[in-house]
Amino acid sequence: MEAESRTAKSLKNSQVAIVFYCLNLVLTFFSRQVFIQKLGAEVLGLNTTAVNLLGFLNLAELGISAAVSFSLYKPLADGDRAAVCDIVSVQGWLYRRIAWIVIGASAVLMCFFPWIFAKSDLPLWYAYATFGVLLFSALAGYFFNYRQVIVSADQREYRLTIVIQGVKNIKVLLQIAAIVFLAQGYVWWLVLEFLASIATVFGIEHLLKRHYSWLNTDVVGGGKLRERYPQIVTKTKQLFFHKIAGFVLTQTSPLVVYGFTSLTMVAVYGNYMFIIVGITALLNAVLNGITAGVGNLLATSDRQKTMRFFGELFSMRFLLACTACVAMWLLAPAFIELWVGKEYLLDNVSLGLLVAILYVTITRGSVDIFINASGLFHDIWAPVVEAALNLGVSILLGWMFGLPGILAGVLFSLLVVVKGWRSWFFFNRYLHTPYRYYLMIYVRHLGALIVALAVFVPAIGLMNVSPAGSWLNLAFHGVVTIISFTALLGGALYLFDRGMRDFVARGLQLIRHK
Repeated sequence: MEAESRTAKSLKNSQVAIVFYCLNLVLTFFSRQVFIQKLGAEVLGLNTTAVNLLGFLNLAELGISAAVSFSLYKPLADGDRAAVCDIVSVQGWLYRRIAWIVIGASAVLMCFFPWIFAKSDLPLWYAYATFGVLLFSALAGYFFNYRQVIVSADQREYRLTIVIQGVKNIKVLLQIAAIVFLAQGYVWWLVLEFLASIATVFGIEHLLKRHYSWLNTDVVGGGKLRERYPQIVTKTKQLFFHKIAGFVLTQTSPLVVYGFTSLTMVAVYGNYMFIIVGITALLNAVLNGITAGVGNLLATSDRQKTMRFFGELFSMRFLLACTACVAMWLLAPAFIELWVGKEYLLDNVSLGLLVAILYVTITRGSVDIFINASGLFHDIWAPVVEAALNLGVSILLGWMFGLPGILAGVLFSLLVVVKGWRSWFFFNRYLHTPYRYYLMIYVRHLGALIVALAVFVPAIGLMNVSPAGSWLNLAFHGVVTIISFTALLGGALYLFDRGMRDFVARGLQLIRHK
């Protein structure tokens, strides 16, 4: 019954998240198109740069929320509400101090804005206003929204999704209307961004009062309580290094692109990243609801059961990742051309590297989700190496080859650390299972992929429909591509690996119980 309960909760999280993320994806698509057409690529590039600068400051968060989530799994499973209140109080105490660090660092950083945005022709107040509004939104999370961690750890993330994504969708819709119909559209964009942050705070507060009225936190007393839960500080210190690698991967690439090119190229690169982020956000909406379930599974189940579930999750992510990559390669150029024009297309080399990065980004979750749920963060040297390789190789190759070189540097670091070390680390240090087990799983999946591609590539070549001809053509080509490839690869995986067979059996069992 516990396993079924975990599955049912994960499914509900995924169902709600899919609906909201799809809606948000459509709205963001139109928002970005309107942004470029009405305000210009340079304003969009400035906005992207400000987001990444703030991401650098948010590195100070250190990974506290992940450490707290890990610490909450057991007391939530045991129904120990007093421990839950204490742990969240510790988080509030730590977040309050982090917030003041971010405020101080932001004040220093803004002194350098005239130099950072020297290449831009936009008024400097654009940069200050954009950064200020985004900073307010981040600080709201530190001062007010930190208690939302209990909702995710309790496998009720769908409740957070309704609040956060609901406010976000309304905000984006109003921002589109403001840019199109009002004078000084970007000013109104910033005002709505500010108001949405306030609305999110009140929405989360209402959610917590309704479903977790017993959650009483003492931020001031959290400093003393932290001594009762030393694992939070220990895991936070370890996670700090992992946060560095995550920051370098997600936040510095646009800054490096800006350093070697221009704000316009940042916008071009950002258009493709919009597609990738949209794909990964949608898949994460489906899969991330499982995280708390994995934490509960690791706390209550045996090693054999964990291995079986890992096989299911690996097969599911591999299927989704390969389908997403094929769709990205075949459909992204047509999408960009229809969306914002041919002048925003990237070369095939850059596109291929982005597809490879997308594959690693999606498939890494099959290992990462178990590492995060088990609190296995003590390999602190690995993220340092990943960050050094990512940034160092990206700068070197970016100086030599431009955007393709930057992307090659990102991919190189991912292959070495994420696909190499982290999978070995998990199997040897947690599962105590020979690494060849993982390699055998991968070989079977690659065999299934080769079989699927051998049938799919000649078949898709017979289509005489140009996806760039119209939105209808693109939709038709996309539906045919996704359905046919998913069916081919899914069928091959069912024959080649037990993980997919177990996943299908779990789905059928869930349907029968309904």
